[in-house]
Amino acid sequence: MRSISKLRFDAFAGYARLPIAQIFGRELEYFEADGGSILGMLIQDIPDRDFFGMIFAPDARLRYRSAGMTEFVETPEEARADLAAALAAAEQAEPEAHHQGDEKGAAIDFFAPVKPASPLNADLAVLISEESFSPAKGIIAPMMRWYEDVDGNFIEQFQTTGFDQRVWELYLFATLIENGFELDRSDPVPDFVCSGLRGSFTMEAVTVGPTRKGGSVVPPPVRATPEDQLRFLKDYMPIKFGSALFSKLAKRYWERPNVAGQPFVLAVADFSEPGSMIHTRSALERYLYGIQVEAGPGPGSDGSIEWVTKVVETHSFEGKTIPSGFFRQPDAAHVSAVISTTAGTIAKFNRMGLKAGFGSGRVLMIREGTNIAHGLKAQLPKMFRVIVNAPGYEESWTEGISVYHNPNARYPLDPDMFPDAAHHFLDQEGRLRSFTPDFYPLGSVTRQFAPVDVAKILAAAKDGTHMMWTLRPEE
Repeated sequence: MRSISKLRFDAFAGYARLPIAQIFGRELEYFEADGGSILGMLIQDIPDRDFFGMIFAPDARLRYRSAGMTEFVETPEEARADLAAALAAAEQAEPEAHHQGDEKGAAIDFFAPVKPASPLNADLAVLISEESFSPAKGIIAPMMRWYEDVDGNFIEQFQTTGFDQRVWELYLFATLIENGFELDRSDPVPDFVCSGLRGSFTMEAVTVGPTRKGGSVVPPPVRATPEDQLRFLKDYMPIKFGSALFSKLAKRYWERPNVAGQPFVLAVADFSEPGSMIHTRSALERYLYGIQVEAGPGPGSDGSIEWVTKVVETHSFEGKTIPSGFFRQPDAAHVSAVISTTAGTIAKFNRMGLKAGFGSGRVLMIREGTNIAHGLKAQLPKMFRVIVNAPGYEESWTEGISVYHNPNARYPLDPDMFPDAAHHFLDQEGRLRSFTPDFYPLGSVTRQFAPVDVAKILAAAKDGTHMMWTLRPEE
């Protein structure tokens, strides 16, 4: 039996955890059997303060579920020894011994082509074939065994025309589980019905795709000058966000029985062009609240930055005009908040998979980007660069999420639903107030190299945070 991280345990069995379990037991340690096929958890019973272990094994659909528990004992050392014996015995048992009898359907290979005649999505082909993305493939496989395909077309779209959209849904799925929510997937609409100890809400995933005309992709406008870039963020992208969000508003989800009477959230991701979501955060904020925030003419007497908020009424680009301020629109009061992040991509899965111990073991990742600079005098973000393989590197699914709260919401979303996210509010004077974690990445790029002698590279890095960009895969 060997110790593993909570991240690795959750990648396999975290989806079997019920929120109410937190009331009765405190999770202490996580293990896997020497062969790696059986998992264990050391728990302290909260009411009685004694200790026991739980065993998790693959059911008939290869989902890791509770398959037994040890006796209650007085010390964690005794429970750990009992758990080691139980894991060894469970690993020697036939796989059928761990089947639960309530499984419907057989296990599915999510990476085997559903429609062999249809070409695989190019990004999926890279995910399947390239060693540098083996951590992402490793962490996605057990996750997808738990993701209920209520539409009946998830795998087909994941493999062909809807790769980005389905990755976004998987990202939301992982984030909701990480935040302690139980998901009711019995109804295909909306995408997520969430309940936990902190309350309940519903969520619909939204994606912004490229503009198409006659079946062909229309390239985004050229941004050759600062003026072009400004028009892109002030008008073009708000119109793109508006089209996607307004189409969801028109579906009137709040009238459905499983949505009515509780907060309803739209979770939006920008896939309008490769890497687009890193650059369009300000456009989303501008459209949602119908405001533009600018630095004032000069610093205050104490050197702090004075920010000026201006109301934006409309967005116009090449003959198309829409009203600004999504939260000001008719029926928008039924939307409690809009959630977004720059990190809901396959790169996130690759980093999380690496930290959870998936992949070939020969993948080196270097992440660099910008993060919020806190303080009254801060105007520009900070830069960061880090080796993801470094022992001190930490990341969560929630890291980088922004929750934009609707000031007019009929059912406001409690910020405690996502305690580790950034939260944005419009105050009574029409000013945007943001509350962000100490480390909050605005955007990042991850470079991966394989095959690489990772141990050699880490030994050469002084503190595990810096790396020259001259690295070649064979080095």
